[in-house]
Amino acid sequence: MKIAAIGGGPGALYFSILMKKAFPEVEIEIFERNRKHETSGWGVVFSDETLGNFEIEDPESYRSITEKFRYWSDIETYFGGSCVTSTGHGFCGMSRRQLLVLLEERALEVGVQIHYESEIKDPETLRDRDLVLGADGVNSIVREKYAKHFRPTLDWRKCKFCWLGTDKELEAFTFIFEQSEFGLFQVHAYPFEPGRGTWIVECQEDVWKKAGLDQASEEETVAFCEKLFAPYLDGHRLLSNHSIWRTFPTISNETWHYENVVLLGDSAHTAHFSIGSGTKLAMEDAIALTKAFKENGLSDLQQTLRAYEEDRFVDVIKIQKAAQTSLEWFENSARYQGQDPTLFSFNLMTRSKKITYGNLEQRDLKLVAETREAYRKAEGAALDSRGEAPAPVFVPFRVRELELVNRIVVSPMCQYSAENGVPNDWHLVHLGSRAIGGPGLIITEMTDVSADGRITPGCTGLWNEEQEQAWKRIVGFVHENGPTKIGIQLAHAGRKGSAHHEWDGPGRPLRADEGAWDLIAPSALPLDSGWPTPREMTEADMEGVCADFVAATQRAERAGFDLVELHMAHGYLLSSFLSPLCNQRQDQYGGSLDNRARFPLQVLRAMRTVWPERKAMFVRISASDWLKGRGTTIEESVQLSRWLAEAGCDVIDVSSAGNSPESNPIYGRMYQVPFAERIRYETGLKVMAVGAIQGYDHANTVLAAGRADLTAMARPHLANPYLTLHAATELENPDQYWPSPYLAARPKIE
Repeated sequence: MKIAAIGGGPGALYFSILMKKAFPEVEIEIFERNRKHETSGWGVVFSDETLGNFEIEDPESYRSITEKFRYWSDIETYFGGSCVTSTGHGFCGMSRRQLLVLLEERALEVGVQIHYESEIKDPETLRDRDLVLGADGVNSIVREKYAKHFRPTLDWRKCKFCWLGTDKELEAFTFIFEQSEFGLFQVHAYPFEPGRGTWIVECQEDVWKKAGLDQASEEETVAFCEKLFAPYLDGHRLLSNHSIWRTFPTISNETWHYENVVLLGDSAHTAHFSIGSGTKLAMEDAIALTKAFKENGLSDLQQTLRAYEEDRFVDVIKIQKAAQTSLEWFENSARYQGQDPTLFSFNLMTRSKKITYGNLEQRDLKLVAETREAYRKAEGAALDSRGEAPAPVFVPFRVRELELVNRIVVSPMCQYSAENGVPNDWHLVHLGSRAIGGPGLIITEMTDVSADGRITPGCTGLWNEEQEQAWKRIVGFVHENGPTKIGIQLAHAGRKGSAHHEWDGPGRPLRADEGAWDLIAPSALPLDSGWPTPREMTEADMEGVCADFVAATQRAERAGFDLVELHMAHGYLLSSFLSPLCNQRQDQYGGSLDNRARFPLQVLRAMRTVWPERKAMFVRISASDWLKGRGTTIEESVQLSRWLAEAGCDVIDVSSAGNSPESNPIYGRMYQVPFAERIRYETGLKVMAVGAIQGYDHANTVLAAGRADLTAMARPHLANPYLTLHAATELENPDQYWPSPYLAARPKIE
């Protein structure tokens, strides 16, 4: 087999070494456009896990590389005139040039041919080889040549960055956030050899232009940055090496191979430098591609390339997802400039979600303790009964006269177990067990304001006296058995109504002989194929629905609920007015956002007039329809949230999607939290985050970082009604209420 590699970076070199070791008979040529040992950039960073893989694959190169490593375990964050240090992280780095030299020497040793100053402008000239490896980086000519087969996506981001070096002796991974007259500049810096460090400067594009850096030469860039960061350089210099300002692209491809061409490293996928994974990804690609050849042999190339892609694709997606979250954090870091330095540092440490509150506590107990104290002070809370700062989830929350003993919320969970809308013993046990489990707040399932407003025949309602009394019984149980507060979520299903129970087959509308009822919606558009077409609502219909919401709100007050949450999310009636995917009206209730929001806001204002002033109101919204260029956007939801606050809403409960089956949410841990965070920072409103918050560790992470004020969890509470009691045990909260019959199980906290 003959292999030609286009690009002579670490990925191509490492693959060539591993392939020659595994198959000495294979002929490998590397075509590198630069001169020997020439490279841009400064240092590269690895983790202990990656090093372990390198040692297994090629001990010789591993030894030569690790001998040159610089090790450190701290992260220093300079922000707001302070330096906060976090320890226990474990990094190692080395010169990128030195890495290339070592890998080149090893490649030559095992018989790889390297052609320097050999720029391949057309990959077709090498297609007579058995395999062409596209390892030519971000600006890959291989990817471009066969783009219709690889189907790449290049997402050019919002910031500009410049890769500089420094002769300052850095002792830690260093982040610097420096406000200038032009705006915020930030530095990612780390050591890689004695007397040398990497110093990446990053800023928003508009800041870059205001500073005149779009017109600056390399020398002028260095001079500008040396002056700006003089307080942190201590008289040392910044150094340049092809240090031009660039824009980072997030690159992905639908496939990485085509016939006898395969992509590796940045040509296939990029990960933002803020998590330091570019070189690691390329070298791990090399390991995976070699492994695929070992397992499938040299004869069946297509099976080998498919195996390579299958082996790497999911892992790469995970890393890219974490990197993208980190990238977006740095793009928006200016929003956090009002944070306490300790909370800011915690926010920074947990930005990608790979590190959480509990994980960071294992690494750096001191920083987490300082974070608890800073969060307590920021929220104006008292010390606990031991005189210590509680974990963020146990910091009380207050809005109007609503006082929650902690910030764990049981999110609404439809049970589809009512008869004629009347909650029964199932609901008493379901909600009652979770209430004695200790959360600050439980919110009932979506409760409908009319019989025709139900999703299914099993949905609860609040449109008559029998339902009101049944709810009053449940509210009474909650109030009599602990400090947990209880709210009710009021809604109308709209075009998503008249459906089967979830366990009878989700997404199936009822037939006429099964008791189906007529549906209403802002526009006569069915939810999906096979669904009935709803009737477009008239203004008289709107008046009737609004009256139903008002009546249900009055019943909620008589039943004793502590708060009302108005459901404007997930494609139900009010949500469908807000989304242009469902609302195609031509009158004053359709078109622009203010028109689409008109009726939902009318409902909220009407409810607020009959709901006591002292009591809080929440509104749940779908912040995004998850359809690029279509549907509700987060920008619209920020504006909507302002209007909701003006109409009397106290807390925005931020969810997403539900308006269209075409929506394509990107699921993952805490995946909806960024929507809540953006609304919180751009409006100053209190928000509740929801969406794959998988327990109190995630909740502590979200709260301490300042991403939300409350954390709502549904599935975790289905699996564990006593989640808060367990959290109190694990987090050593001495003040958690335990029901008297359960006191025998309460642990003693020293």
